[in-house]
Amino acid sequence: MMVAPKEPSAGALYRRALLGALPGLGGRRRGPGLPAVELAARGVTVDRARLADYDRVCGFRLTDRLPATFPHVMGFPLALRLMTAPDFPIPLTGVVHVGNRITVRRPITADEALDFTTYAENLRPHDRGRQVDVVVVGSVDGEEVWCGVSTYLGRERMPGGGEPRDRSGRPEAPAATARWRVEPHVGTQYARVSGDHNPIHTSRLGARLFGFRRPIAHGMWSKARCLAALENRLPDAYTVEVAFKLPVPLPSTVSFALLPDGGFALHDSRGRPHLAGVVR
Repeated sequence: MMVAPKEPSAGALYRRALLGALPGLGGRRRGPGLPAVELAARGVTVDRARLADYDRVCGFRLTDRLPATFPHVMGFPLALRLMTAPDFPIPLTGVVHVGNRITVRRPITADEALDFTTYAENLRPHDRGRQVDVVVVGSVDGEEVWCGVSTYLGRERMPGGGEPRDRSGRPEAPAATARWRVEPHVGTQYARVSGDHNPIHTSRLGARLFGFRRPIAHGMWSKARCLAALENRLPDAYTVEVAFKLPVPLPSTVSFALLPDGGFALHDSRGRPHLAGVVR
């Protein structure tokens, strides 16, 4: 295990990754395996002003209890350091966040300092490239209180295929429980409070460089916004898992649906899915 001397700067790590993607400065094919390293950061404290801003951007009530998604942003710089290491198998530029699972063991309050560890596992082929899981574990006084697993897809041509893409017909969208207008500033505001400054979320030019006509909302903002709508229904300990489908362009109007089996979904105005999730 390697202990980070301080919480790394997400902005600097993104700049390094973008420079590495430029011709002549990087962009080489990554290795076939996972880095045999686990990174750690000790005593990460909650910035209450940042927490309040995060709550406002995502729609949570202003309380001292951390939303399930907030430790993700606290541990994100450490995970980003792992993902920008030279031996990480998938380059950060162009990576697609396709899924996220969070387990809350107990409520966490803003006066608690967390120790974070992160590592990568389960590198596997996919018909559009390779997928990998990045695990972040949050502990208080040696007790695991939170765990997040983010699945990332690196798009590349893979001989022999991998996990097949689901080509079945799209089911009918569920009836909307609520409709939300997602304004353009959501991308920049969430980037500021989360530290995720990927330009596909904050810049029209950056979005176009990666094939989007305009910026798209962060997947973790979409998940957080859905959890905010479920805030009164959530127990003290639970697991919430989502699959990210089509990106949410900025601006747009989305429909949120609460399903009877504990699931929830986010769709566009034409019924196409942005996100499918479940609370267990």
